[in-house]
Amino acid sequence: MGTDFANPVIKTTLISMALAFVLSGCVSQHDLMVEKGFPLPYADGFDDGCHSGNKAGGSLFDEFKKDVNRFNSDKQYAQGWSDGFRQCETEQEAAQRQTRMIIEQQQLQEQKKANDINQQHALEQEVMKGIDTDALKSLEKQ
Repeated sequence: MGTDFANPVIKTTLISMALAFVLSGCVSQHDLMVEKGFPLPYADGFDDGCHSGNKAGGSLFDEFKKDVNRFNSDKQYAQGWSDGFRQCETEQEAAQRQTRMIIEQQQLQEQKKANDINQQHALEQEVMKGIDTDALKSLEKQ
């Protein structure tokens, strides 16, 4: 059963997700953290951890990033990486769950429509049992 991308709920969700993805590239989270006063090593680690967390959470647009030497030697980078990983993995998993739920709801709606049509068809067949339709068939030939 295919997904109906013309469905307003799915269409709105996909457009919102695409818009958020595009807009997120305008001002980086890293730059915002530095502007807000976070130490540069923490912001660097958070950014790398966030990319890694997104990937672990199912993102197709991120890659695992971790400067292992820096992680082992710089506590601020390590803390930022860990915080970023956990936060972004959780957010990515929530977005993935929401998308799956919307698709499942659409599939359930499509299945309900199909069930309603099948039920209507069965009811029509039951009503027509025992009715002589030969006269109707002769009208088809005219």
